[in-house]
Amino acid sequence: MADSAASRPTVLVTGAGGRTGHIVYNKLKERSEQFVARGLVRTEESKQKIGGADDVYIADIRDADHLAPAVQGADALIILTSAVPKMKPGFDPSKGGRPEFYYEDGMYPEQVDWIGQKNQIDAAKAAGVKHIVLVGSMGGTNPNHPLNSLGNGNILVWKRKAEQYLADSGVAYTIIRPGGLQDKDGGVRELIVGKDDELLQTDTKSIPRADVAEVCVQYEEAKFKAFDLASKPEGVGTPIKDFRALFSQITARF
Repeated sequence: MADSAASRPTVLVTGAGGRTGHIVYNKLKERSEQFVARGLVRTEESKQKIGGADDVYIADIRDADHLAPAVQGADALIILTSAVPKMKPGFDPSKGGRPEFYYEDGMYPEQVDWIGQKNQIDAAKAAGVKHIVLVGSMGGTNPNHPLNSLGNGNILVWKRKAEQYLADSGVAYTIIRPGGLQDKDGGVRELIVGKDDELLQTDTKSIPRADVAEVCVQYEEAKFKAFDLASKPEGVGTPIKDFRALFSQITARF
């Protein structure tokens, strides 16, 4: 093997137990000729759920000291951690109205999407990580976005704060803000990039998680770029093959 591990970047994906993070982790593992994969999860249970390999670290992103072993020696970091609102029990859709949501104690967006992501950026920077990919969300330009009212968490406000912190960090970055995430097949749709939530005013404002994951893995082509990401419906347009061409449309750094 002429291609030693030294020439392959070691890429750590955090939130690897989540739905999108797990896909990214698997893609990195499948491309072992290109990448040395690492995952980071919160619990032993999550580690076992994604295969329990030695390259999966367990850490609490809210505790900065926990992160050092996972980022040590990594070349790139892909951040896919996010607070997750839970539905309050007792909602009956037949009675109309809307379900109510809450965040578990200590797991509010401020703690996970701001403190937790800031900790990851700081730890990566201290360890000499060369490129950080942060997956946020569309909707961050609008403080009154309905997602902010879920559980009074202001989730997009805190995600945006972490994005700004990364953009100001001095480390090469890529900030991806996908639309609504779908559990559908990747690689079969045309992808669209935008900025400043303009795509939210159109009919194309969702994207399969697998396509978001593929964009994450193509991070080398999107240094110092920030963009919104959505997809056309399947069967409309041309499925994405050339990521360099897609990213070349992006001029925004934030």
